[in-house]
Parts: sequence; C-alpha cells; structure tokens
Amino acid sequence: MPKRGKKYQTALEKFNRNTIYEPPEALRLVREAAPAKFDETVEVAIRLGIDVRHADQQVRGAVVLPNGTGKSRKVLVFAKGDKAQEAADAGADHVGADDMVEKIQGGWMDFEVTVATPDMMSTVGKLGKLLGPRGLMPNPKTGTVTFDIGRAVKEIKAGKIEYRADKTGIIHAPIGKVSFTQESLVENFYTLMDVVVRAKPAVSKGQYLKSVTISSTMGPGIGVSGQRPAV
Repeated sequence: MPKRGKKYQTALEKFNRNTIYEPPEALRLVREAAPAKFDETVEVAIRLGIDVRHADQQVRGAVVLPNGTGKSRKVLVFAKGDKAQEAADAGADHVGADDMVEKIQGGWMDFEVTVATPDMMSTVGKLGKLLGPRGLMPNPKTGTVTFDIGRAVKEIKAGKIEYRADKTGIIHAPIGKVSFTQESLVENFYTLMDVVVRAKPAVSKGQYLKSVTISSTMGPGIGVSGQRPAV
C-alpha cells in the first residue's frame, strides 16, 4: 500500500473512517479535509449491486447538476448547415463535419465532450475506435445525439455530466469543487443520486446501492448515506 503524505494523514484525523455520514456533514468534512492548495474537485463513487457483464444491467445516463461542476468542458459538435450555426451560437468550442473527422484521425483530441446530430452518426462512426475507448462517442442515452443541438450544448456548458458504471459496477462522477458552498454540493449530490437510483435495472436483485463515498481530488474517501432523508 503506498505511503501517504502528511497532509493526507492529517485529513484522515478529521473524521471516523468507520462512520457513514449524512451528506451535509460528509461534504463539510470533505471540504475541510481537502489537502491541496488548488481548488480540488469533489467526487462521488457509487458502488452498485449490479452485474455489468449483462447488457440489461448496464447503468448509464446523464444529469444536469443544478450548480454546475465548477469547470466548463470543451464541446465538439458534429453538424452541418443551420445546426452547425445553432451549435456555435450555443457556445460549442468546435463545430464541423468531415473536416473534424480528418482532424481527429490525424491525432487532434482537444475536446472533452462530443455531440452530434443523428444524420452525422454515419460519419462519426468512422471514429469509433478512437473515441469509443475514451468514452467520447456521442450516445442517444446521454442526450449527445440529438437535433436539439443548441440545448444539448448549453446543458453541457451549464454542468451536465455523464455517469456510467465501470466494469466493477462503480460510478465515478464529479459534483463540484471544494470552493462551492456546502449547500450547493449537497444539492448536486442529491440530484446525481436521484437519477442513479431511478436508473436501477429492472432485473437487478438484492441491494442496489452497496456503498457511496465522497472525496476531494487529493483527499481521503468518506462514507456517506446515499438516501434522501425522509420528509
């Protein structure tokens, strides 16, 4: 096990690793325990009771966090004509068609999210081996294949994130920065948890939410309850 630095060890002293905290308290501790000098990202790891080997137990989607993520992501849009102009007007960083395909095939990858109109998917499909492994292929399930291109770009810029269970059944997702207020982080956290809970596969049996952990980029993980408190 790698040896941790003094700041990390000091952060561990601020909470009990065997305790499952309510979200407001956990997020307060995450902000206090963040050891780095830069504005760390607050991340959530959700371990699900699913078998990702089965196609009908995949958990994947997208959600717009009400308070954003604290980071504006670079958006590439594949579109032509009026839709290309709509994308540019909405704030897309790069817009194109075949020219962008050639650019990416040449090694250019200066973007973080791709969006495409449905009629462009046959063209974008040429990039499957390049974009697929990086999780950058447009997908209807995450709202990145759509003719409502302006809305898609604006939502991504406003804080829309994609979530997907990895091969171990864990979802990793950002919910903001340590500089956010505790209230903003709590609201983002519950927004993410609500959509993940609703995304439970119908065939999934037993306990769905196995564990939920919150941490900052450089800080230790803190166990947290993923359920909203009863009203």
